[in-house]
Amino acid sequence: MKMIIAIIQDKDSNRLTNALTENDFKATKLSTTGGFLREGNTTLMIGCEDDDVDDVLGILRKNCSQREQLVAPISPMGGNADSYIPKPVKVEVGGATVFVLPVDSFYKF
Repeated sequence: MKMIIAIIQDKDSNRLTNALTENDFKATKLSTTGGFLREGNTTLMIGCEDDDVDDVLGILRKNCSQREQLVAPISPMGGNADSYIPKPVKVEVGGATVFVLPVDSFYKF
């Protein structure tokens, strides 16, 4: 058995959870915050059999799109913020960060 932990953007959350449900995979949804952009993320914990890992990863790839987003950079630390004029920068966001972990035991009460 495996535990798949997937960190995705909130924008992809509903589409992904619907796709997982349609394919009979259950997930626990956690609201999280990213460290770089400080925006809302969703972390899904998906338990599945070893043979189903590739199917879950395929659903993740299909439903978590990458896109560009304009971000205003943070002012430099210790510098004079009065003369700092932030210019928005394009960064790639979205997709999924996925961890696949072995599960030694599983209990459901």
